[in-house]
Amino acid sequence: MQGVDLPILLPEIVLSVYAMAALLFAVYSGKDALTGVLTWATAGLFVLLAGFVALRNGEGAIAFGGMFIDDAFARFAKVVVLLSAAGVLVMAKDYMARRDLARFEYPILVALAVVGMMMMVSAGDLMALYMGLELQSLALYVVASLRRDSAKSTEAGLKYFVLGALSSGLLLYGSSLTYGFAGTTLFSGIFSTVEHGVPLGLLFGLVFVLSGLAFKVSAAPFHMWTPDVYEGAPTPVTAFFATAPKVAAMALIARVVHDAFGGIPGDWGQVLAALAVISMFLGAVAAIGQKDIKRLMAYSSIAHMGYALIGIASGTAEGIQAMLIYMAIYATMNLGTFAFILSLEKDGRPVTDIASLNLFARREPLKALAVLVLMFSLAGVPPMLGFFGKFYVLKAAVDAGMTWLAIAGAVASVIGAFYYLRIVYFIYFGAETEGAESRMSPVQWLMLVAVAAVMVLGVVNLFGIEPIALNAAEALLG
Repeated sequence: MQGVDLPILLPEIVLSVYAMAALLFAVYSGKDALTGVLTWATAGLFVLLAGFVALRNGEGAIAFGGMFIDDAFARFAKVVVLLSAAGVLVMAKDYMARRDLARFEYPILVALAVVGMMMMVSAGDLMALYMGLELQSLALYVVASLRRDSAKSTEAGLKYFVLGALSSGLLLYGSSLTYGFAGTTLFSGIFSTVEHGVPLGLLFGLVFVLSGLAFKVSAAPFHMWTPDVYEGAPTPVTAFFATAPKVAAMALIARVVHDAFGGIPGDWGQVLAALAVISMFLGAVAAIGQKDIKRLMAYSSIAHMGYALIGIASGTAEGIQAMLIYMAIYATMNLGTFAFILSLEKDGRPVTDIASLNLFARREPLKALAVLVLMFSLAGVPPMLGFFGKFYVLKAAVDAGMTWLAIAGAVASVIGAFYYLRIVYFIYFGAETEGAESRMSPVQWLMLVAVAAVMVLGVVNLFGIEPIALNAAEALLG
C-alpha cells in the first residue's frame, strides 16, 4: 500500500532528501563557502521539479488513505510555488553575499519551507495540513531572523514566531472541534458529515480553522505581524514571504473550504467575504501613510490577499480559476518589484525609504520605466496584467451573485492606486535631493525587465493560462 503511494509523493521526497543531504554535506565541508553553490543547486532543483510536476500526466491520485491529494489543482499551485522560490533565491544571491548574509542554511531552509508548502496544497486531512503548515512556518521563523546582529531582524523573527504560535493554536482548536463533531480528520469524511446537517460545534471549528489560515495569508484582522516582519526581515526573506507562502496558504484555504466544507458554501462564503473586505480596505488605507517601501509592500500584500479571497468566497469553479490566475500574477509582480527593492542602496548601504526614489528616472530611465509598469500593474491599471487579475476575481463575484463584494473590491482598488502612483510620482517628479542608486546584478536586471515585459505582453498569453487554471479549479470541485 505505502510502496504504491510513494511515487505520488516523488517531488516532495526528492526535495526532502536533497535538503537533508545538502545540510549534512555543507556542515561537514565548507559551510558558508558553499552558499553560492547550494543556492544555484536549490533553485535549479526547484525549476526541475516544477517542470516534472507540470508535465505529470493522469487525472490525479490519492495517497495514504486520502491524506495526500495529487490533482491538477495541487500541481498548478506547486508549479507557482516552486518557480517563485527559485526566482527569489537566484535574484537575491548577490545581495546576500554583499550584505554578509550568505549563510549555507538559507537555501536549505527555503527548500524545507517549500516542502511544507507542497504538502499544504496537497493535504487531504487536517493532520497532513498541520504537518505541512508547521514545516513551512518553522523554517520561515528562522529565516526571518537571519540577520542575527540586527535588532529589527531578531524582533521580526520573534514577532512572527509568537503570533504564528497563536495562529497555530487557533487552527488546532478548530481542527479538534471539527474532529470532535465529524469523527474524522479526513476532508472527505468531514464533507460527508456536513451533507447530513451542520452541528454548531462544527461551524465553530470551521471559523477557528479559517482564522488560523487567515493569519498565514496575512488577511486582516490577522495581519498584525506582516508590516513589522516585512520591514525587519532581510529584504530577500521579505521577497520570499511575499510570494511562495502566500500562494500555498491561499491554495490551502481553497482546498479546506471545498474539500472539507464544500456542502455549506453559504457559511464559509460569508466569513471569507468579510475577511476579503476588511483586508482590501485596511491594506488600501493603511499603506497611504507608509514611508518605508517594505512596509508599503506589506500592506499591499494584505490588500491583494483580500482580492484573492473574493475568488474563493464566490464558491464556484470560476472563482477558484480567478484566484489561481490572480495568485500567479501576484507572485510574478512581487518578484519584479523586489528585484528592484533589493538593488537600492545609498553610500553602499541598502535603503528602503520611499523618499530616496526622488527623481530616480533621471538617473536610471530604463529601470524607472520598468518600475512604473510594475506599479501600474499592482494598482490594476489596464492594460497591465494586474488589471486582468482583478477583473477575473471581480467578475467571478458578480457571476456568483455577490455584486456588493465586487463593488467593494473596485472601490478599494481605486483607493489603493494612490500609494502605487505616489511611488511613480517620486520617481519622475520628486524633489531635488540626493536619492538612492540602483546596483543590480545581471539576474536582478533580467528579473525586473522580464517581469515588466510580462505585465505588458502577458495579456496575449493569459488566455493560454485560463484553461489550465480552469482545469485545476474543476479538479478541486470535481
